[in-house]
Amino acid sequence: MISPTQDTSSASAIISSLNAKSNSASKTETNASNTEDRFLKLLVTQMKNQDPLNPMDNAQVTSQMAQLSTVTGIDKLNATLQALSDSMSIGQSLSATSMIGHGVLIPGSAITLKDGKAIGGIELTQPADSVKVLIQDAAGKTVSTLQMGPQKVGVTALAWDGQTDAGTPAINGTYKFSVEALRAGDKVEANALTFGMVNAVTPGVNGATLDVGSAGSVAMSAVKQII
Repeated sequence: MISPTQDTSSASAIISSLNAKSNSASKTETNASNTEDRFLKLLVTQMKNQDPLNPMDNAQVTSQMAQLSTVTGIDKLNATLQALSDSMSIGQSLSATSMIGHGVLIPGSAITLKDGKAIGGIELTQPADSVKVLIQDAAGKTVSTLQMGPQKVGVTALAWDGQTDAGTPAINGTYKFSVEALRAGDKVEANALTFGMVNAVTPGVNGATLDVGSAGSVAMSAVKQII
């Protein structure tokens, strides 16, 4: 004879195990159905072999059934959420394809000069009374200083015509730049943004990834502005 106490513990152990595993979004409705079948078979076995002098408590049976209902409900909810997540990921990738051929500003300090034209951007967390951009060559020497004046919170694109502080044109190539921003004499957090063209989009489980040429591959969420 199967011990009622032992079987009750076994049922509780199965439920605990299922509850621990129910956080996985990959479960399907079929798995939930199998779980219910296993539990009901075990419960029927318990009832058939219970001690007539010490029958199972109705409240205990009801509690176990309620736990099973919760587990299977979570299984179905997780399957639904996974399907929704997959749909959103596909939708994001399709939306991202419209960015191919467009310029974007993403976190980075590189700025490329070609034929007297260079594009970059800045991002401010607070309004600033004055913003200054310092452009440095490969040796770290400042070749040009751009005074951008007061700027509001958020992203602002910048353009450099390639003129140096000495009044001569800089040579084509990639430079680095930094941003200095002040508000009432105090420094304001300011981030440099690099410019790149979106060449391709790669779908992924965590969302779309953009191929931004020399800037590399970046998540769509990293884009600060589309130009």
